[in-house]
Amino acid sequence: MPYIIGTAGHIDHGKTSLIKALTGEDTDRLKEEKERGISIDLGFAHLDLPDGSRAGIVDVPGHERFIRNMLAGAHGIDLALFTVAADDGIMPQTEEHLDILHLLGVQRAIFVITKADLVTEGRIREVEEDIRILTAGTSLENSPIVSYSFVTGNGLQELRKQIAETLLTGRKKQAPGYFRLPVDRVFALQGHGLIVTGTALRGEVHVGDRVRSLPGNEIFRVRSIQVHDQPVETGLWGQRVALNLSGAESASLERGHVICHESITSTSDRFDAFLEVRPAAGAGVKNHQRVRVHLGTAERFAKLILLGSAEKVGPKESAYCQVTVSEPLLVMRGDRFIIRDETSSRTLGGGVVIHPWARKHKRDEPGLLDRLKLLHTGDLSGVVAAFLDESPEFAVAPRMVQEFLSLNEQEFREHIPRLEKIRVMTLEGEKLYTTERKWDQLRDELLQKLKDYHAAHPLAPGMDMEEVRDKLPYEVPPRVFRAFLEQLEAAKAIARDGNFLRLPKHEIRLKGEEQTVAARIKTALRRTPVAPPDLKQIETEVGVSAAKLREVIRVMEREKSIIRVAPDMYFLAESIDKIRGSLREHLSKQSQITPAGFRDLLGTSRKYTIPLLEYFDREGTTIRAGDARRLRN
Repeated sequence: MPYIIGTAGHIDHGKTSLIKALTGEDTDRLKEEKERGISIDLGFAHLDLPDGSRAGIVDVPGHERFIRNMLAGAHGIDLALFTVAADDGIMPQTEEHLDILHLLGVQRAIFVITKADLVTEGRIREVEEDIRILTAGTSLENSPIVSYSFVTGNGLQELRKQIAETLLTGRKKQAPGYFRLPVDRVFALQGHGLIVTGTALRGEVHVGDRVRSLPGNEIFRVRSIQVHDQPVETGLWGQRVALNLSGAESASLERGHVICHESITSTSDRFDAFLEVRPAAGAGVKNHQRVRVHLGTAERFAKLILLGSAEKVGPKESAYCQVTVSEPLLVMRGDRFIIRDETSSRTLGGGVVIHPWARKHKRDEPGLLDRLKLLHTGDLSGVVAAFLDESPEFAVAPRMVQEFLSLNEQEFREHIPRLEKIRVMTLEGEKLYTTERKWDQLRDELLQKLKDYHAAHPLAPGMDMEEVRDKLPYEVPPRVFRAFLEQLEAAKAIARDGNFLRLPKHEIRLKGEEQTVAARIKTALRRTPVAPPDLKQIETEVGVSAAKLREVIRVMEREKSIIRVAPDMYFLAESIDKIRGSLREHLSKQSQITPAGFRDLLGTSRKYTIPLLEYFDREGTTIRAGDARRLRN
């Protein structure tokens, strides 16, 4: 089982010396650290445990100027070795480091009272009491406390025993999802090329795997892997891992990037979160306050937007918020983050990401806080339903749901059967997910629009599909909309005629004034059956508006009492039947007829005979042979 031990504590409280006593390794690797006698950047070592396993160690700097480096190494810690010097007691960075570990969700720590040989037993008891008061109400409350002297070595064996007992009792739960490694070091090694190191948060990586760097979206191949300076074929979650990468010629990797499975693709510059404000925030945090956000090994300038009605969140209070960052970074649901003030002088609070790709919110948006609470604390079905409901798209591909849940493909397949309140659409073999609420809302909106359209246009056959789609409350791509309509049609909720949608009970009937208009149209067409007036002439003769005339004519055409032969040219159906009969009779005696012969047969002009011949070609009575027509077999 892999473990990571991290140090914490004020500067000069003995973190690096403690690691050297436990492991024999000096984690101060930089020349400046040796010269100044303080840790500036992260240091690394490993500790052999009684069961034969090894725990990776991340030694962090304690100086307030290097908190950003401390934050880069504090993620992924299973056990914190928290030093408090017996002579100094609780100091500013003691409090800040405790806040950071608490906000990052670290559950296990051993407080080591160092320099125990410099003070009395009474003083050690005082420091113990101060530690218990300080940790009250945090994730590290009731942690074991061990006193230790660098000079005499007293307490070291007890500490080793306590470390083994704390790590090896109780099974560590594997985090789900694909491989993710926030990068804390990048360097080139002669003869090997690009090396990156970090603490693997999830998944596993193998030699030969393709991995992605985010942000930047560069693809690399893993040439080799080391864990605790030993070559291995596989790097696992919870381990300190060094990767030798090949791929991009001009890689721009640096601390703050993440090396991850190539299936992970999405970065974000806006996420929703649950925020906890710590006492060090003083007056608390304000809406739209500018801060620095630390997530994994990354640091970004950001703006904090409080959601709901509050303009401020006070110390020891919590709230839902949206964080907008200056540059995109890899954010995933469940990730923990820290916020510090804009000048990076103190830690204000932190929290957990609940929606990594959030949309902009209106603060007074109805039901917003309820949806955020469901995203934060709901069961799996509730969380997925809330995510789908928050999406501006009507239906979402499974890959996006899987990435939102931070699951790999196999884990996602295992969870899918347990999902409730989810409606699955199958589109050309591809599945899409939406919610029952969204489905019902879209259906109700569509039916209401059809009802309103029928009321406004009682003689229209229905509403154009694209016109309906453009007026719906969600983004619904055409092919998804067609699949949606097919299911509504199968349920007999709607009827479809070509590109027109209507309610099943909608019937087009001419009545009252419309019947009078229809009778007048027939009279006008019957007056000159083989040379009918055009629409403009009919409009003048009948005495109605062009819009009303077209409405009535569309109904008459659907009823097949009139026939449209060409744009703006209509014949009575009975006239067409007589003309067709005359044409057939002629062609039964003569093998073909020319346009001029057809004109003479009808006793009309070319203006009408050419459109009529083309109409009879379309409907299958005749077939064109050069300039003449013959009967179609």
